[in-house]
Amino acid sequence: MNEHKIIVAGCGSMANTWIDYAVQRENATIVGLVDIFEESAIKMAEKRKLDVPTFTSLSTAITESGAEIVFDATIPASHKQVVETALKAGCHVFGEKPMAETMEDAREEVRLVKETGKHYFVMQNRRYLKQIRAFQSILKADVIGDIESIHADFFIGPHFGGFRDVMDNVLILDMAIHTFDQARFITGLDPVSVYCHEYNSKSSWYKGNASAICIFEMENGTVFTYNGSWCAEGLNTSWESEWRVTGSKGSAKWDGHHAPVCEVVDKSQPEAFIRPVKTVEVPLNWAGRDGHFGCLDEMFEALEQGRLAETDCTDNIKSISMVLGAIESAKTGKKITL
Repeated sequence: MNEHKIIVAGCGSMANTWIDYAVQRENATIVGLVDIFEESAIKMAEKRKLDVPTFTSLSTAITESGAEIVFDATIPASHKQVVETALKAGCHVFGEKPMAETMEDAREEVRLVKETGKHYFVMQNRRYLKQIRAFQSILKADVIGDIESIHADFFIGPHFGGFRDVMDNVLILDMAIHTFDQARFITGLDPVSVYCHEYNSKSSWYKGNASAICIFEMENGTVFTYNGSWCAEGLNTSWESEWRVTGSKGSAKWDGHHAPVCEVVDKSQPEAFIRPVKTVEVPLNWAGRDGHFGCLDEMFEALEQGRLAETDCTDNIKSISMVLGAIESAKTGKKITL
């Protein structure tokens, strides 16, 4: 089994999970920490008891360490620069979402991946949960028939502090990417267009808009609606949203906490004004690990098998197009073709 030498770029709180994974993986070794504020890298090394050099320059870190992989745990505004530097230096990149802040940057990242022959895999940890895997399985198995509409509600009031409080489009850019990507994952459908109304409540503690309503047209005319807020106090949904998918034979729901539930028309019963339905069990059969570790397992497995990961940038660009399309729609007041 080949040993993977890893540089961790960005030594804020997000880096902890990435470091946890690398420390636990048998064939992975952290060979350096990078942060534009070297004091942050030094403190992280001390905190995690890592006997590794620290750097302020990613290119220098790669050259001096001989790293093969860069973990990009930086803030969204830095992703393009980190990815470009790492790819050109001959490293694969496993990075935090979103892959870029503009479609121009996202397309350039994909171009560089193809040019360098390296991989850029994007963290979409919310694909890696037993419940959503079960939800996806029952939709893929045609239990509720042809998918006709998808609906996700997200209402939580987190007080993060830090960079999120001053981000523009904070809900859509930093959080809704998860839900948009999940919609693609569970249905296997890609986006066609979006109309978005973005807003900020008077009581919001965010500089940028922290609430939004989006209507996406997906392939085959399927509609996906997203109604969300990151400054909603009380009666919070799950971080995974509350989902309803309607189909030609029935409907499936997932509250983001428990196993999904499903009901389909019971054709063995007489017709009625409201047609009788029967419950279909949704088994939780997925055996992978949850969250970040599940996504990182997939990334390393893909790299070692010489294939694209499920969250390869060439696929994830479709999810980021939903994010950036929604932001453009909100700014222009127009429906945007994706």
